[in-house]
Amino acid sequence: MQEIKRYQSELQQGLTQSQIEERIAAHLHNEQPPRTTKSYRDIFRDNLFTLFNLINAILAGLIIYVGSYRNLLFLGVAISNLAIGIFQEIRAKRLLDRLAILNESRVEVVRDGKRVSIHLEEVVLDDIMVLHAGVQICSDAILCEGRLEVNESNVNGESDVIVKQPGDFLYSGSYILSGSAYARVEHVGEQNYATSILKDAKQLKKHKSELRDSINFIIKYIGIAIIPIGILLFLKQYYLLEYGFADAIIPTVSALIGMIPEGLVLLSSIALALGSIHLAKQHTLVRELYCIETLARVDTLCLDKTGTITKGAMQVETIVQFNESDVEAILARMLAVLEDDNSTAQAIRCYIEPAQEIPTALAAIPFSSERKYSAVSFEDGTYAMGAYEYISTAQDPMIVNQLRHYALQGSRVITLCHSTSLIQEQTLPRSWEVIAFIVLNDPIREEAPKTLGYFASQGVDIKIISGDHPLTVHKIAKRAGVLHADAYIDASTLREEELFDAAKQYSVFGRVSPQQKKQLIAALKQQGHTTAMIGDGVNDVMALKEADCSIALSQGSEAAKNIANLVLLDNNFKHMPFIVTEGRRVINNIQRAASLFLIKTIFSLLLSLLTLFLNSRYPFIPIQLTLISSLTVGIPSFFLALEPNHNRLKGNFMINVLSQALPAALSVVIYILLISAFTSICGYDDTVRSTMCVILTGVCSLTALQRVCVPFTRQRRILFYTLTLLFLLAVVFLKELFMIARLDWLSLFVCIGGSLAVMPFMTWLDHVLHRFEGIRKRIIEATQQD
Repeated sequence: MQEIKRYQSELQQGLTQSQIEERIAAHLHNEQPPRTTKSYRDIFRDNLFTLFNLINAILAGLIIYVGSYRNLLFLGVAISNLAIGIFQEIRAKRLLDRLAILNESRVEVVRDGKRVSIHLEEVVLDDIMVLHAGVQICSDAILCEGRLEVNESNVNGESDVIVKQPGDFLYSGSYILSGSAYARVEHVGEQNYATSILKDAKQLKKHKSELRDSINFIIKYIGIAIIPIGILLFLKQYYLLEYGFADAIIPTVSALIGMIPEGLVLLSSIALALGSIHLAKQHTLVRELYCIETLARVDTLCLDKTGTITKGAMQVETIVQFNESDVEAILARMLAVLEDDNSTAQAIRCYIEPAQEIPTALAAIPFSSERKYSAVSFEDGTYAMGAYEYISTAQDPMIVNQLRHYALQGSRVITLCHSTSLIQEQTLPRSWEVIAFIVLNDPIREEAPKTLGYFASQGVDIKIISGDHPLTVHKIAKRAGVLHADAYIDASTLREEELFDAAKQYSVFGRVSPQQKKQLIAALKQQGHTTAMIGDGVNDVMALKEADCSIALSQGSEAAKNIANLVLLDNNFKHMPFIVTEGRRVINNIQRAASLFLIKTIFSLLLSLLTLFLNSRYPFIPIQLTLISSLTVGIPSFFLALEPNHNRLKGNFMINVLSQALPAALSVVIYILLISAFTSICGYDDTVRSTMCVILTGVCSLTALQRVCVPFTRQRRILFYTLTLLFLLAVVFLKELFMIARLDWLSLFVCIGGSLAVMPFMTWLDHVLHRFEGIRKRIIEATQQD
């Protein structure tokens, strides 16, 4: 293998244009794995090559072989579903890819003596990267100049702060907590240490989803059952009942078609894709499709006040001096050395005149959310600015009272202190004199009270988790209308074992460390809550990773955006109610429509098993089941999936769906058994039996649809009565197409009487099943108590 030529360019010069072009030509650039959305190939593959499509194709081949072409109508429905699913997924992909471009990560590098911002894929081997707090390192690199505090939890799983000095190795995927530095790129693309680890993690670590797990469970066990049942049905009808080959194949195909919930996966995919499109139109990028389901289940929303409740536009209101020191000059000197870029540092820079030249510093400690201060040692001593209680171990009561006064006004106060001693081994001196207070304010968003009021009305608990003084956070939370804002606490006073109870007791937390944010989220999850976390800073990353659903602001750090499931591209908290209601709409409608699909699957499965033991053939042919499923499942589920439905989700997805589907499915099975007995006693042939089964199964399915549509809206009423009319017209005027026999007065009377009894019978079954469920729960509770 040819040895790669390495460049050791000056840090302030970087690579030249010719060197960059040489690297790109040699494919030594930072090529990234594909975006989070599927490729077009994956969309077509995932929709085309499925177990149920394979079974449908085999069944269609058997129908063609026996020449019963009218029974191929089910294939037309399957192909239509396939086309709709592919179209909607491609539509969602295109929109999300366009939004993803707006949110693409960029990195600052030095090239031809200038600092330029480039896309991370444009980084080449030996590039000089300019790194600072909040940046996620995109390529393995060697730190050349500066000092960094790094979190490598994405690489090694440990959340400890690691100090990096010149000569140390920086792993891609880790993120910078504080400091600034120049680093030379050591590996790119697949050569990066973390690339294979992170790629595997993304493939293996799926977002928690009851919906996906339930659908996979249904597909798995139907897939296992369908083939042996089909073989046994054919053998029974061909050998035991001695039907001809064609007469044995057609009802067998019908039974298998009925067991396939052909539109369930499609409907879920379409509903989630449409949900992501609707969210995209609200400037929200969905990076994990199934997080839409999590949003529907969220009952606790955790957020830092900055950028959510407040505008995130920190401004210096005033500087309160305690001696004759030139405070602005001191701040200018400190910021020239520190290069901190958080919102507080930016606000102070806007307020003061910058230093004319970078002063000589003897030592420096950059700001971090864990420390809550920064400090610089000069010839005239050490200056520190940050939270007073974190800088000085000896607290002056007068200073503490003044800080409390400003905190009660909702202001953030940065204390500027001086010590005649110097920083020793990154440790602050003990003795301090307070020079000044820098009083800052961040205005509350106009829409924040309305947004928070919405969550309160929906039963979603709000937890404000901030690094600011607890009185400041409490005052802002109260102004914004947070419920229980008076229940606040200083998290720095809490031990780790006390956080679990504190998560229950308090709604507002101040002086929270990044590790505590994560622990609070974990405690809420242990208490059975479904959590969402909104954050924008590097100090929020661990909490974002811990939350069930993570939401980042586009203006936030690269590390926060790369972790998040959702990104608010316009940084506006007001979209949160729409995001939550859209999640509820999608999952409620999938749950409602899934119950319709499972009715057919359950009664087809039960009828197939019963047919194996009864001296009769399967009661339907494929085209009859296509009629029933199209008018009572396929068409209505498509329309119902688009309706508004903002009720909070309760219970388990599978249990909810089965409790809705079982009464109707059992009604169908019981009716068909009664019809089989009736036709056998009265001497009717299989065509009359099949016709009566079609009519009463259609009535049961339409009754189930009616129950799902309650309460009726104008659109639901039109949908229900239109489909009922279409079913009636098909049975009356398309007898030959759907193999419907003409009924005599007795069989017609039985059908009418049975139809009238469907609603009360199904209601009674529902009541019986609920009683059994209640008894089961009481037995489980009694067992647990024992």
